[in-house]
Amino acid sequence: MIGRLARWFDDRLGAASFTRRAIGKVFPDHWSFMLGEIALFSFIMLVGTGLFLAMFFNASETRVVYDGSYEALKGVQMSAAYRSALEITFDVPAGLLVRQIHHWAALIFVGAIAIHLARIFFTGAFRRPREINWLIGATLLVLGMLNGFTGYSVPDDLLSGTGLRIAYSVLLSVPFIGDWLAFILFGGRVPSELTISRLYGLHIVVPFLILALLAAHLMILWRQKHTNRTGPGRTNTRIVGSRLWPTYAAKSLGLFFIVSGAAAALGGLVQINPVWLYGPFQSDAVSSGSQPDWYIIWLEGALRLFPAADFQIGGRLVPGIFFPGILLPLVMFGILYAWPFLEARLTGDHECHHVLERPSQSPFRTAFGCAALTFLLVLIVAGSDDVVAMVTGGSVAALRSALRMLVFAAPAAVGVAAFFFCRTMKAARRAQA
Repeated sequence: MIGRLARWFDDRLGAASFTRRAIGKVFPDHWSFMLGEIALFSFIMLVGTGLFLAMFFNASETRVVYDGSYEALKGVQMSAAYRSALEITFDVPAGLLVRQIHHWAALIFVGAIAIHLARIFFTGAFRRPREINWLIGATLLVLGMLNGFTGYSVPDDLLSGTGLRIAYSVLLSVPFIGDWLAFILFGGRVPSELTISRLYGLHIVVPFLILALLAAHLMILWRQKHTNRTGPGRTNTRIVGSRLWPTYAAKSLGLFFIVSGAAAALGGLVQINPVWLYGPFQSDAVSSGSQPDWYIIWLEGALRLFPAADFQIGGRLVPGIFFPGILLPLVMFGILYAWPFLEARLTGDHECHHVLERPSQSPFRTAFGCAALTFLLVLIVAGSDDVVAMVTGGSVAALRSALRMLVFAAPAAVGVAAFFFCRTMKAARRAQA
């Protein structure tokens, strides 16, 4: 009966021939090609845990008095959003575990996308015909950071409220339209009665955009030839690796269990974002050592390093925070989006490429990438300069002065060193050939 049913569908849909071609598709064996799948599997974890949390979370700024299980905050006035976060943590079975898995999965998701993009960049996998997938990947990184920020902010605790005030101030600094942007996103001055509900709505909508982009990414990947690492038998027309079924499917399933198991283990064993320790958001208070998650902290570092200087443009005041908070990320992501087209224009290379390059084969690209990563690393340290100074017993002012020099000197030194190292390696390989 099952066979007859399958033949009935195949007679009308022609699915058998497509299935045969699909399961015979060859994928490369190298581990670095699995980085994108880590992002996909962590997104699945995010959706599953997010649906669970959505059943109990109340995205409201309505003021209430807490009378739940956590004794330290009994009788304290707070928002309904923060109270629901406490109830999820202490009263919902497995609520704390799911909250922490959700947070760790978000960190893994953004981290996997960032590392995946770095792998694509340094191996030249963004070249024709894969420019569209590069743009999709960069957009996924932006959406992942945005959704991470909104999810981090909606519990309305003191730490997330501090970040919201910073984001609100940065958005206000945009010339001419800053106040309109802040009103659209936050519903008015932070804290506002609409802030949490608008951020929560955005936190619900963005995953649908991420899902659509992931689907488009996979369809384009399926339609195009997969990239090859350099090696024997690997050419623009021939891929060396494992077929989708059963080898690659088994590896992919195993990786899914590893990623989900790692996220679950982190959620159960490693505390993250303990909102009950921070207390409810108060506009006149700031928690000690306030820092955002790693994928936002570089912006915090840029804000700390930029000098306190305001400017006048067209008779309008432009606060100093506009340049590190708005202009810098716009320039950085603008370069990220435009890189495939810039490199093609500069090198005159418009050919199709299905074989990856070693990083040493493109000294300038590798040097630029190393310099950019060093720049971000310095900004990440700057975002924690108060904590670093406290741990080392040093001075925040002295550390910040040193970082202001390093933010220019370190990327230049690393970039020059990477360029000459790659050029030496490239020359050595040519001599061996």
